[in-house]
Amino acid sequence: MSSKTATIDFGAPAEFGAHLFRVEIPAASRQPVRIVEEYGYRGEIDGIPAEEPRVVLERRIWSQIAEPARQEFNVRLKAAKLRPARWHTGVNKVDRLLGRELCVLAWAAEGASDEALPIICQKWLALRPEERWWLFTKTVAEAGLPEDRERGWRKALRAALADGESRRRPRPRDEDLTGLPLFHELGGEG
Repeated sequence: MSSKTATIDFGAPAEFGAHLFRVEIPAASRQPVRIVEEYGYRGEIDGIPAEEPRVVLERRIWSQIAEPARQEFNVRLKAAKLRPARWHTGVNKVDRLLGRELCVLAWAAEGASDEALPIICQKWLALRPEERWWLFTKTVAEAGLPEDRERGWRKALRAALADGESRRRPRPRDEDLTGLPLFHELGGEG
């Protein structure tokens, strides 16, 4: 018997009562995808609900963020010597920390244009896991339910991750910096 905990789908503990996230992908391609946080044994104690819905995504949005999330999570699962996973119709269970990260991506993407979604995914991938966890904690404290989509940190996530790449000017390369007046003064040239 292995000392490792058995997992299913995206690193979620297979044992009953674990704190995890559930991604519900309906068979009908036009129905939305739901992400729900399940508190496991902690639920129903001291005012904690058994579960809380976190976000409901249009299928077109889910279709564009699912693959970058899957790839990112599988890299991390492989590094932890866990089996990689894929999204499938029905209930997908996700480790609680990966679920938090997925919520950050979903919150930033909800309501975004098709043009903004690749930018959002790119910027989400550039964040460290710890940064995503922090963003989840800040967001869920005031705007963590599906109906909170235009409030506080939830709104800020979309603005922060959707802005940028399409309008950003390229930064000068290192060799281009030597032509700046500051370098002439330091080197005695100019």
